Amino acid sequence: MSVVVPAPPVAVWGALARVEDHMQWMADARRIEFLGSARRGVGTRIRVDTRIGPFHTSDVMEFTDWSEPTSMGVTHAGVFTGAGRFTLAPQPEGTRFTWTEEIAFPWYLGGPAGAWVARPVLRRIWLANLRRFAAGFSAR
Repeated sequence: MSVVVPAPPVAVWGALARVEDHMQWMADARRIEFLGSARRGVGTRIRVDTRIGPFHTSDVMEFTDWSEPTSMGVTHAGVFTGAGRFTLAPQPEGTRFTWTEEIAFPWYLGGPAGAWVARPVLRRIWLANLRRFAAGFSAR
């Protein structure tokens, strides 16, 4: 999923790199806790408590890529495993912010079939998150 943010990549990166502020635009994130002293960069670990409807989970993420100002990648460990990535690319109107996720569902939540059912719901939530992030720049 992607949106165009009406700001240059360096400004978008500045907001994106403040991981502790992600709850302001990620409606499904309820709490972010840093696991260790690192707050930025590869190796930073966080626990994110999420809620989607009646479902709650705690996801441990480790940043595996931190390439300022173009990309940020994580691995997911917990109930759901996989990897996610944010990428930023300059556009005439600002910055294209793209979010990709590859999440594996555990067998007790339906495995690949559960993921297939959840995909449109998660996509809608994550796209709304991106739009909320971009709207924060439109209001400036």
